Amino acid sequence: MASKGAGVSFSRKNYRLTSDAEKSRVTGIVHEKLLNDYLHRVFSSPDQAATSRKPLNFQNLPEHLDQLLQVDSEDEENQGQVEGRLGPSTVVLDHTSGFEGLLLVDDDLLGVIGHSNFGTIRSTTCVYKGKWVYEVLISSQGLMQIGWCTINCRFNQEEGVGDTHNSYAYDGNRVRKWNVTTTNYGKAWAAGDIVSCLIDLDEGSLSFCLNGVSLGTAFENFSRGPGMAYFPAISLSFKESVAFNFGSRPLRYPVAGYRPLQDPPRADLARAQRLLGCFRAVLSVELDPVEGRLVEKERSEWQLQGQPTVLLALAHIFHHFAPLLRKVYLVEAVLTNFLLGVMEAGTPTQAQSMVRQVLDLLWLFMEDYEVHDCLKQLMMSLLRLYRFSPIVPDLSLQIRYLQLTIAILRHEKSRKFLLSNVLFDVLRSAVFFHIKSPLRVEEAGLQELIPTTWWPHRSGREGKDGKEVKDETAEERLRRRAYERGCQRLKKRIEVVEELQVQVLKLLLNNKDDNGGEASRYIFLTKFRKFLQENASSRGNIPLLCPPEYMVCFLHRLISALRYYWDEYKAANPHASFSDEAYVPPQVFYNGKVDYFDQQRLGGLLSHLRKTLKDDLASKANILIDPLELQAATMDDLDEDEEPSPAAAQRPVQALAIGGALPLPRPGWLSSPTLGRANRFLSTAAVSLMTPRRPLSTSEKVKVRTLSAEQRTREDIEGSHWNEGLLLGRPPEEPEQPLTENSLLEVLDGAVMMYNLSVHQQLGKMVGVSDDVTEYAMALRNTEDKLLRCPKRRKDILAELTKSQKVFSEKLDHLSRRLAWVHATVYSQEKMLDIYWLLRVCLRTIEHGDRTGPLFAFMPEFYLSVAINSYSALKNYFGPVHSMEELPGYEETLTRLAAILAKHFADTRIVGTDIRDSLMQALASYVCYPHSLRAVERIPEEQRIAMVRSLLAPYEQRPWAQTNWILVRLWKGCGFGYRYTRLPHLLKIKPEDANLPSLQKPCPSTLLQQHMADLLRQGPDLAPSFLNSVLNQLNWAFSEFIGMIQEIQQAAERLERNFVDTRQLKVCATCFDLSVSLLRVLEMTVTLVPEVFLDWTQPTSEMLLRRLAQLLNQVLNRVTAERNLFDRVVTLWLPGLESVDHYPILVAVTGILVRLLMHGPASATERATSVLLADPCFQLRSICYLLGQPEPPAPGTVLPAPDRKRFSLQSYPDYISVEELAQVEQMLAHLTAASAQAAAASLPTSEEDLCPICYAHPISAVFQPCGHKSCKACINQHLMNNKDCFFCKATIVSVEDWDKAANASATSSAA
Repeated sequence: MASKGAGVSFSRKNYRLTSDAEKSRVTGIVHEKLLNDYLHRVFSSPDQAATSRKPLNFQNLPEHLDQLLQVDSEDEENQGQVEGRLGPSTVVLDHTSGFEGLLLVDDDLLGVIGHSNFGTIRSTTCVYKGKWVYEVLISSQGLMQIGWCTINCRFNQEEGVGDTHNSYAYDGNRVRKWNVTTTNYGKAWAAGDIVSCLIDLDEGSLSFCLNGVSLGTAFENFSRGPGMAYFPAISLSFKESVAFNFGSRPLRYPVAGYRPLQDPPRADLARAQRLLGCFRAVLSVELDPVEGRLVEKERSEWQLQGQPTVLLALAHIFHHFAPLLRKVYLVEAVLTNFLLGVMEAGTPTQAQSMVRQVLDLLWLFMEDYEVHDCLKQLMMSLLRLYRFSPIVPDLSLQIRYLQLTIAILRHEKSRKFLLSNVLFDVLRSAVFFHIKSPLRVEEAGLQELIPTTWWPHRSGREGKDGKEVKDETAEERLRRRAYERGCQRLKKRIEVVEELQVQVLKLLLNNKDDNGGEASRYIFLTKFRKFLQENASSRGNIPLLCPPEYMVCFLHRLISALRYYWDEYKAANPHASFSDEAYVPPQVFYNGKVDYFDQQRLGGLLSHLRKTLKDDLASKANILIDPLELQAATMDDLDEDEEPSPAAAQRPVQALAIGGALPLPRPGWLSSPTLGRANRFLSTAAVSLMTPRRPLSTSEKVKVRTLSAEQRTREDIEGSHWNEGLLLGRPPEEPEQPLTENSLLEVLDGAVMMYNLSVHQQLGKMVGVSDDVTEYAMALRNTEDKLLRCPKRRKDILAELTKSQKVFSEKLDHLSRRLAWVHATVYSQEKMLDIYWLLRVCLRTIEHGDRTGPLFAFMPEFYLSVAINSYSALKNYFGPVHSMEELPGYEETLTRLAAILAKHFADTRIVGTDIRDSLMQALASYVCYPHSLRAVERIPEEQRIAMVRSLLAPYEQRPWAQTNWILVRLWKGCGFGYRYTRLPHLLKIKPEDANLPSLQKPCPSTLLQQHMADLLRQGPDLAPSFLNSVLNQLNWAFSEFIGMIQEIQQAAERLERNFVDTRQLKVCATCFDLSVSLLRVLEMTVTLVPEVFLDWTQPTSEMLLRRLAQLLNQVLNRVTAERNLFDRVVTLWLPGLESVDHYPILVAVTGILVRLLMHGPASATERATSVLLADPCFQLRSICYLLGQPEPPAPGTVLPAPDRKRFSLQSYPDYISVEELAQVEQMLAHLTAASAQAAAASLPTSEEDLCPICYAHPISAVFQPCGHKSCKACINQHLMNNKDCFFCKATIVSVEDWDKAANASATSSAA
């Protein structure tokens, strides 16, 4: 990488390095002899005898120093000209011609990211003789093949290094070596490992090392000789990334006898080492002018006291040292190692003091551009050392590098420079907050830390209900306790590293260091906001995204540092709030002081909100919107042909489209913003800010504008005497006293956004280790059970089972130790409290935002998303080790979240489809678990009633499936045969995930059922509209289901080989499940409010009852017909249709019929019976089918025993109670008798007198004004959805009763 300032001429700082001529004999500093002794002590030459040395003073010191730094000129001339190597002396990746596929290359041409299926790239230099080595720093552990190839090798998107002749590769992802064919080789690599690639062209052998440990010889006797030269090369798949070290930096694991492809700068290295020796001498000797002697002392005790002699000696050293400290190799080999040695000598206080003084000397004696380059290379070196250090038992390497990083950041001037120019712009500084997980537990020393392994019998993640039921044995208890002690030892070691990482962030969040410039915290805020913007706006853009595993650790450390400063401010300001009461005030979302770039707001686009809510902003927050700027912003939103930004214009799009290796800014994920139209609108001004110089009266308005992160000053954030800064536009609902410093509120807002960006997904991903433990534990138990059952004579089977048992045990030992690491770094109690704190922050923020009325629409959607997702993470990801029920204020938090879900799932201020669906799904999941359902019941009554009223809104034109699911869950456990967790025919099938909400035990809510009943009774229009929509959706869902199973049956009966689309099967099963759930909602309604159907004094009751009877008969006929379509599809047992069975749908229909016919007063039962029997689709045989009878029994005969091969409710004694079965038998007897009576009393009806629409009922209504006729049921059903006549499309004004006899007599009278 080119250093800043390279190729530009700079003048050296003008230090007085020589004495005046007239003062040649007396230095004016110290005695001449003492000075001579001091300079000889500091600038001693190793090959100069003490007796022959010349007197030294500051006049002849430059000449002496030049001689001291003289290096063998032959070495310098021959550098780069080495036998056995061809190509440039500076070795980089060949991004011009030596590649295949699409690759992204860093600007130093040493880092590469795969951007196609399997891209390949080689270096610019090859070797043909000798022993050579290069290193590859593995940044991701995916599919890569690393090794050597010749120039004649031809690669493509399927074949890479090792897949052709004369190319050889090691693949640590699949643990294999490749050369046309492949065999097992080496160990698995992980992100953070270093692979050394060695080639011996003299002996003809190729080998690899992983973190300095040899993996053995991989290939021998490969092609050599004239015309054969080998290039370092790599092939990598999409998104995988590595960095090469050909020798531009010191090799992390040098191998004796092998030399790096790029020669180290030996001459400069020798000079730097000698100058460092001089500098060490300055630190270890002290002048005593009184005694006239030199005093030896420990370097760790050295203090810069401003002695002229010492300063001049240091000036001579840095005059030569400064240019060398700009070079990457020398910074890592000399300066970094020196500072690490300083940290290990003396006490921590002395070490930090020493590092601070060294940095003071760098800033004092070096030009600014030299210091900048030096610090930049120093931090890059530290980051590489930290990231690619192996995990050792005591984590000493990580601790060592973090301690030096902290010591450097304690230096104020260096910290501000690094914050402004390096930490977020050049480096992935989030690496410093990450603790990588060891893939190989043996090398990490986890076997010593956790000698005894243990794993739970079953993974439960639902609080107390999911905890272990089986009693553990004494041996298991001992193992568990030993394992827990080992986990605690590991956790304590990890906590040391985490505390150091928190210290780093505390330094970056310091706001007291504003002497001579902006405080560190405000520089951090600018960079942090840019970091969030690029990770939010560039999802999928590989170089810009911060890896989610880094983001998780970064978030936890940030929360710790944030809460530290928050509570520190509270201690100094009693009126402020504790961090336990933290939230983000609502004005932050609409006053434009914080840029949310393209984050969606609850109410839609920001430009739209500012137009539609400008009056509310003026009245509630005293904020005015400039109409001209709003108009400009609107035009900007409509501009479809946006001009490309300069950064976009410079990007080589052609190379991206065709395939090429693109040089990008060094991990440039934070080097250039990615702005779209929405961003441009936000930063180009919707409004303009006028900072008031006097207090505002209540009638005065303030104009504001959205400021980008770079435009803001400290005053814009913290405010001033008459300016509220970040809290400008306080609504009347908010308190006047600030919670804390405004800058901390912005950090808190950023932490919430971080969780939404990728932390939640990563928390869910890491649960995979726990799931693996569960699966292997189950496999081990099954194997042990088979061993016990296996006959002793079957020695072959016993041997195989014993072998399997050993494999599973070893794998479980490995996974249980890895799980201990994951629990300590990701799922510990402290991490759980962080996520819980973030959840409570979001709840308070949403509650305060809700109080602002329409201005709530300005809140970003991610606050609601984080509230939902963080609760889900606490409930599902941290168990079984930690339970959410143990958290402080658990019950209160559940209730507050329940209130938010209940209120906002149907909030008209929220317009985003995705967030509305998320709220609905969260509420649906919430009511599936007893403890969260009780929380819903604890919210205020008016909120409960409002929630139920929203659930009972008509289903049309809205996502109704989740609403229906919520109502079903409130009823499950109360319906007919509806007390099951899993359907009876699925009990032998293992569920994919037993923690799914749909597989939870029934937990009905009688309180919410009562609210539903009250609302359906009280609202004259609510019940008809709701039930009409339910019946419409039932008709649609069941019709779709029947149509689909017809297609499936036809496909299955074809003779030719065919496959049914899995998506079609899934949709078919969904329609069946929807039909069942809609029937259960109808059952709940009939049970709770039977009068809605049976009280015919209500205008719509008869129509609703007739429609219900019609649909029930249709369902029964389709499902119960002999050898029908439904039977044939069920017996096919197609994957995807497991839930389709007779039981769920027939039991739901039975529950409705029993409630209508067997309960209530005789008049209601008579009405229901007459309507059911009057429906032309009614068949008594369908009712008999429920009890396993093929045909109705003869009058007066006893029911025969059911056929076991047929469906019968009697076959489910665990699901259908004796009382319920008796009611079905009574219902069958009642309908048998009633149908016989109806058949005897019925009179034939002329076809002319039947309704021309349904042909099932006589004409009983006439439409006005057109005069067309039908039965009342048909016209009432039609008028629920349409006001036009069936026949002539005229608008129906009224419907009148029509009786043929009465109408005939009236006609004759008139005649």
